[in-house]
Amino acid sequence: MNRPSFKIKGNLADVWTSSVYPAEITVTDGKIAAIQQLESLAQESHYILPGFTDSHVHIESSMLIPSEFARLAVVHGTVATVSDPHEIANVCGVEGVEFMIANGKQTPFKFNFGAPSCVPATVFETAGAAIDSEAVTALLAKEEIRYLSEMMNFPGVLHGDEEVMKKIAAAHAAGKPVDGHAPGLRGELAKQYIAAGISTDHECFTAEEALDKIGYGMKILIREGSAARNFEALAPLLNEHAGQMMFCSDDKHPDSLLEGHINQLCARAIAQGTGLFKVLQVACVNPVEHYALPVGLLRVGDDADFIVAEDLRHFNILQTYIKGQLVADKGLSLIEPVDCKPINHFDCKAVSVKDLQVNEHEYPSEKGLIPVMEALDGQLITNRLDLPGKLENGQWQSDTANDILKLVVVNRYHQAPVAKCFIRNFGFTKGAIASSVAHDSHNIVAVGADDESLARAINLVIAAKGGVSCVSGTEESVLDLPVAGLMSTKDGYEVATAYTAIDKMAKQLGSGLQAPFMTLSFMALLVIPHLKLSDKGLFDGDAFRFIP
Repeated sequence: MNRPSFKIKGNLADVWTSSVYPAEITVTDGKIAAIQQLESLAQESHYILPGFTDSHVHIESSMLIPSEFARLAVVHGTVATVSDPHEIANVCGVEGVEFMIANGKQTPFKFNFGAPSCVPATVFETAGAAIDSEAVTALLAKEEIRYLSEMMNFPGVLHGDEEVMKKIAAAHAAGKPVDGHAPGLRGELAKQYIAAGISTDHECFTAEEALDKIGYGMKILIREGSAARNFEALAPLLNEHAGQMMFCSDDKHPDSLLEGHINQLCARAIAQGTGLFKVLQVACVNPVEHYALPVGLLRVGDDADFIVAEDLRHFNILQTYIKGQLVADKGLSLIEPVDCKPINHFDCKAVSVKDLQVNEHEYPSEKGLIPVMEALDGQLITNRLDLPGKLENGQWQSDTANDILKLVVVNRYHQAPVAKCFIRNFGFTKGAIASSVAHDSHNIVAVGADDESLARAINLVIAAKGGVSCVSGTEESVLDLPVAGLMSTKDGYEVATAYTAIDKMAKQLGSGLQAPFMTLSFMALLVIPHLKLSDKGLFDGDAFRFIP
């Protein structure tokens, strides 16, 4: 493809000399052909800097297929992602990974996918597929696969599990980095995990944990997504440890992607006193160098991947270029939508109120106390509480007066009994929400104030063969996600608007959570302590076993 040659002038933020100066950049056939330093500019001008890279993101969490994610992301100056497709892989296997690659290739955006390392994430849940070490090795041989995705099975690493170690060895043999996932791991155990050749972690939620891992040679990703928000805890480390850090979103819903992306983290880092070129190192340079990405960094000979910003404080993006192609201009995306044929794996029948009942003998209790999961706003970890349960007619019920609601997981791959427990901090006084986005196996997860509302919300998702739903009295709403029960085929801006509406409806049930659906989606994620619910039962994330 022949691309037009052009010149662009502005104040160049040169990450290689840590200086800002007037310059004229010549772009020829998608490459930086020349950079000429100027004495001055004729008038006050904008700033030219490298494009941003999200160093760890699950595109599926945006509820958008890659081509639509790209349309929204470029408006904020993002030119590339390091994307882990393990969400769709847990539903559709290798076919799901290939779907993401094929769809992403239809845009100029630079997607860099990983080979999912943990499909399924654990043996304690039902997933739609499995990817063994042989399949991982085959994926790593593909040019489009840049790394081994997050190794969530850190107990498997520490105990030398054969399959786990084969996957890590395959990545090393291919010369590709291995991403980590080890929340709370410290000291000698962290050292052992890192020594296995695992190079990054995006799960640190305290500065102490991050410093511990940096000390053992690991790179730390500062995550700020729709549910997990660790920027405030980790950003103070930026000035001293910029060389070992990157920015990522991990999981970002469409409404928040509409508002901003990595540019927001840059602005916040500058506001808290981090030096400009340390911010740009973290947001632009480090991901490209760590993962050996084919992304330009404003050097002669590089791909012309750069952005034009109004200033270097707020990072309001005026233009985004990828390989010399203007893909966003003044807040408008210039990437065209592409057609998509959905793939899915969904086979379950509607549930009844009876299916959701929790009989007294079915749920662990001692002296009237039952185990209750405590959801934490802005975190993926949960706490275990033992609280008085509400027992009526031999059944444990939701107790809205004390914010103890019923949480259920329905197997979406085949008929099975519904798993049930109780949870605090959703705050609903009525109604229910349900979702087929439920990390990592993506069964249906739902929380509600009463069984009737729960059943209705779940059945809306089942009827759609995937989606997110909300029920409030006689009102009900569902956002269909026909691609693996995770993503929409619709225009990204339409999806963001629809999600904003259903998110508002969920909050009107009484929730004070910043992102009720995103928080709900992690309540079945067994690899994050302390208490979680899989389709097979209530799970102790510390002991890594079911609660009897």
